[in-house]
Amino acid sequence: MALFVRKDVTTRRNVTAGASTALVAVALLTTSCAGHDGEATAQRADSAASTTAHGYVEGAQEAAEQQSRLVLNDPGTGDTRVLDLTTGKVHEMPRSRGSSGLTTDGRFGYLHTAGGTRVLDSGAWTVDHGDHVHYYRAAVRDAGRIPGGGAARVRSDAAVTAVTGQDGRTAIYRRAELEKGRVTAARPLGAVHAGAVVPYADHLLTLDDDGEGAPKVAVYDRAGRRAAAPDARCEHPTGDAVTPRGVVFGCADGALLIRADNGGFAAERIPYGTDVPARERALSFRHRPGSDTLTAPAGDRAVWALDVTKRTWTRVATGPVVAANAAGEGSPLLVLQDDGALHGYDLTTGERTSRTKRLLTDVPGDRTGAVIEVDRGRAYLNDPAGRRLYEIDYNDNLRIARTFDLDMRPALMVETGR
Repeated sequence: MALFVRKDVTTRRNVTAGASTALVAVALLTTSCAGHDGEATAQRADSAASTTAHGYVEGAQEAAEQQSRLVLNDPGTGDTRVLDLTTGKVHEMPRSRGSSGLTTDGRFGYLHTAGGTRVLDSGAWTVDHGDHVHYYRAAVRDAGRIPGGGAARVRSDAAVTAVTGQDGRTAIYRRAELEKGRVTAARPLGAVHAGAVVPYADHLLTLDDDGEGAPKVAVYDRAGRRAAAPDARCEHPTGDAVTPRGVVFGCADGALLIRADNGGFAAERIPYGTDVPARERALSFRHRPGSDTLTAPAGDRAVWALDVTKRTWTRVATGPVVAANAAGEGSPLLVLQDDGALHGYDLTTGERTSRTKRLLTDVPGDRTGAVIEVDRGRAYLNDPAGRRLYEIDYNDNLRIARTFDLDMRPALMVETGR
């Protein structure tokens, strides 16, 4: 597959030396993990039945650092690719035409079409054990198709994948089966849900339409039984996001934070602090996975930044917005504007601190297509009309670190491996 990568000199590195360093780091990582297991690890090591290393995943290779990949699709032609950002290799996948959206849970890419949701295993993911992290890479492959319409909302954790259709009905799939490359029979979850069903803290969180007013917070256990839930409602629910502080649901008056609390769950409102017209509310959230700073357009000419830790909203006046995202505290708010350039703003003061040259070949009239994906060190911006991607060092004055020229229009893009 043809791929041309243009780098600046600060991103060049010795591949052989890097590979050697990575092998050493993996060895140290394995040793460190074994140390955390203490006496139990020593006992397993003495057992003839124990023949696999801690963190072992069948069919996957453990790496010393995050294995980021980009899943790409052109809804018009159906061209579908997975770009490995570590090796620069492009994996060509079978075509998928008519996609209305592309989402991810960190490993799988979900291509939403009128006939159902196609599941692509990007072959890159992260497992967080709390005191240490494992990074994995494996082969890219199709994992099947989930039935339903193109408006399905897919949310996952390590155990289950919840798929909520436009009709509010939800099906629960076993994550282990998707990891084996197949979609098996789902278990339906009762009630009609006004928002996505979000797996969190060994439960399923959502907003149920009980016909008695605004949708109400509902909590289910993994068997689908109702569990104790905080008495809270969310008027006109919009987007949702999982953060280290809990699950956030967007509501007419701001946000509703649901968090685990002493074996149960607690709800806390984070209001805008002022009346916000419907057209300027946060309709969907974007953020770096693992961050507690959420972003959302505030109408056409501003961006909301929600600090979940501080429980505060900040409205940043930016001018015409095409896309926005942020890595978190200490990093700039990234805003793609209608001049085709990426702009950086201070999240505290709202002042613009940096700006790139024009990056988009063409800004669509409906301002859709281009997105900003963010991880711990880089941001990625797609230029569909220009058939290219940009890797941006947002902590170095928005320096363009790499440019990837493609043989397809990357109109839809998500990052995996996180």
